[in-house]
Amino acid sequence: MPMNFARTGLLLAVLTGILVAMGGVVGGRGGMVIALVVAAAINLFSYWRSDKLVLGMYGAEEVDARSGGEYYRIVADLAAHAGLPMPRVYVMHNPQPNAFATGRNPEHAAVCASTGLLEMLNAQEVSGVLAHELAHVKNRDTLTMAVAATIGGAISMLAQYLQFGALFGGQRGNNNSLGWIGALVAMLVAPLAAMLVQMAISRSREYQADRLGAMICGQPLWLASALGKIEGYAHQIRNEPAEAAPATAHLFIINPLSGEGMDNLFSTHPNTENRIAELEKLAAEMGTSAPTRGAASQPRGSSAGPRGPWG
Repeated sequence: MPMNFARTGLLLAVLTGILVAMGGVVGGRGGMVIALVVAAAINLFSYWRSDKLVLGMYGAEEVDARSGGEYYRIVADLAAHAGLPMPRVYVMHNPQPNAFATGRNPEHAAVCASTGLLEMLNAQEVSGVLAHELAHVKNRDTLTMAVAATIGGAISMLAQYLQFGALFGGQRGNNNSLGWIGALVAMLVAPLAAMLVQMAISRSREYQADRLGAMICGQPLWLASALGKIEGYAHQIRNEPAEAAPATAHLFIINPLSGEGMDNLFSTHPNTENRIAELEKLAAEMGTSAPTRGAASQPRGSSAGPRGPWG
């Protein structure tokens, strides 16, 4: 846990530093002061409201025991097994199979699955995915991930402003001594640095959540099978809200971006095959046998297993 807090502090410090440095490029010392104030405000806002911001961004709708059916019951059972308070449960109407968790702490957590995921997976695989998301809640990753998404989004917007200003001569006459060189660095290096920091932190968090999630549900192969199914479909089905806000990509269990342009350079997730291999090793340690890779990649409705109970 201390190492987790240290990584969290490092992530937030670097992202805040990048934002402040970009403020200096835009407006010199005054810009740095303004950017520091903005960064502090973003961190404070993210602490209290980041979950609602992200859920609203993806048009997620909250469900209860009546409207959520078996999906809600699975979350309740897993939360109890993990020793967590019952999180709020959401559905986002999106055909891409994916899921994420958010919230500033376990007492204010929320889990969200897409309709595509609930339609594609069977109950065991859904349990594996949701156990992974609850592992993020238990590890207190959700606050860091949401704050990183908010600050990363602010850095991206500032970079776009600099690109627009450079294109139309907006840098003329300001008191920035770096001029075009500073603007170029801000436009190209700062967003890249922010994404690399998120990537370095998120990949380790995903492996940790895979392992803890497997322990929560008791079956590593449920998540392995789910990852094998949704990996192929996730990049075939475009997720428009994620494409519009790529700084939120690290929230999801599978990278939601299409891979167009430079998306692959900014991948925040480990290789799915490597994740499946680690889960199969864990299954062997726990005394369960691993399925074949072909079985793990069968779509819903095939002969590989029961159909999902979501209707």
